[in-house]
Amino acid sequence: MKEQFYTYIQTLQDQICAGLEKIDGLAKFREDIWERPEGGGGRTRVIENGAVFEKGGVNISAVHGKLPDTMQKMFNVGEADFFACGLSLVIHPKNPMVPTVHANWRYFEMYASAELSTSSAELSTGSTSLGTGSRKIINQWFGGGQDLTPYYLFEEDAIHFHQTCKTACDKHDPEFYPNYKKKCDAYFWNAHRNEARGIGGLFFDYLKATPDMAMEDWYNFVTEVGNSFLDAYLPIVERRKDLPYTAANRTWQEIRRGRYVEFNLVHDKGTLFGLKTNGRIESILMSLPPHVQWVYDHHPEVGSEEEKLIQVLEKPIDWIAS
Repeated sequence: MKEQFYTYIQTLQDQICAGLEKIDGLAKFREDIWERPEGGGGRTRVIENGAVFEKGGVNISAVHGKLPDTMQKMFNVGEADFFACGLSLVIHPKNPMVPTVHANWRYFEMYASAELSTSSAELSTGSTSLGTGSRKIINQWFGGGQDLTPYYLFEEDAIHFHQTCKTACDKHDPEFYPNYKKKCDAYFWNAHRNEARGIGGLFFDYLKATPDMAMEDWYNFVTEVGNSFLDAYLPIVERRKDLPYTAANRTWQEIRRGRYVEFNLVHDKGTLFGLKTNGRIESILMSLPPHVQWVYDHHPEVGSEEEKLIQVLEKPIDWIAS
C-alpha cells in the first residue's frame, strides 16, 4: 500500500502544480529535494509572487524511522517504527476575493521496533527507498481532507466547494460527506478565538480496515477526494481572481491571515507532527502567508461584508442545504 499511495501522490503533485501554474499564468513552482537524516525525505514545491498566487506550496514526503517519544505517548504505544507519506498543500492568493485553500492526503504505517534502512531518497526521479522492506505492519491508516478559507464570503463558492466534496464522497458512501464535513467543522476551529478558521470541507483521520472497508477501499476513497481538488478550487479562482479590491480589503485579508497562522501553530496536527519528527522546517512552515497583520482588539464595521464573514464563522453551516 505504501508504494501504491506514494506513487499516487507523486502524480497528484504534478497535476496540481500544473493546474495552479496554468491559472496563475506568470509564476512557476520552485522545487527543493530534501532528505531527513533519520530516514526518507521529500519534494517541496513553492510558488511565490505570481499574478494570482502570492505564496503557496504543494509538498510530498515519505519519511520513516523510530517513532519519537512524543508520538509514542500520542498513540499510546511503546517503542515502534513508522512510515508516513503524504501530500500537503496551502495556497494563499493575492486578491482578497479569492479564498485560501488547504488540503492534504496521507498514509501511515507502524511496525514493531527494529532497525530500518536509511537509504537516501531519490525523489527527483520519482524513485525512493521507503525504508521498511517487508516488515509486519501492526497498524495502518489513511487521513486527509480539503478545506476553504475565504476573506469575503461568496455563497456560490462555498456551495460549489462543498458540493464537489460531497460528490466525491457519495461515490463511496452517502454517510461520508456529512460525517467528514462535521469533523472538518470541529477540527478547524480556533478555540481561543471561538470561531472557525474557514468554511470547512472534509476532514478524516485514522481510516483503518473494517469488515466493510478494506485498506484498498480506503485508498480508492482518499484518492477520489484528492482527484477532486482542482475541480473544487480552480473554478472559484477563475471567478474571483480579476475582481477589483481596495487597500482596506487587503488589510482585512491580512488580519484574517493572522487567524490562519494562529491555528497552524497552536492546533494543527500536521504541523506538530512535522516538528516532532524532525521534518524539514521550511517545508512545514511554507503554509504561513508572507504578509499578515495582528491588530489589537479588531472588530469589523457593523453591517459590513467583513462582519458577514465573521457571522458565518461563528457556527457551522450546511452549505448544500442552504
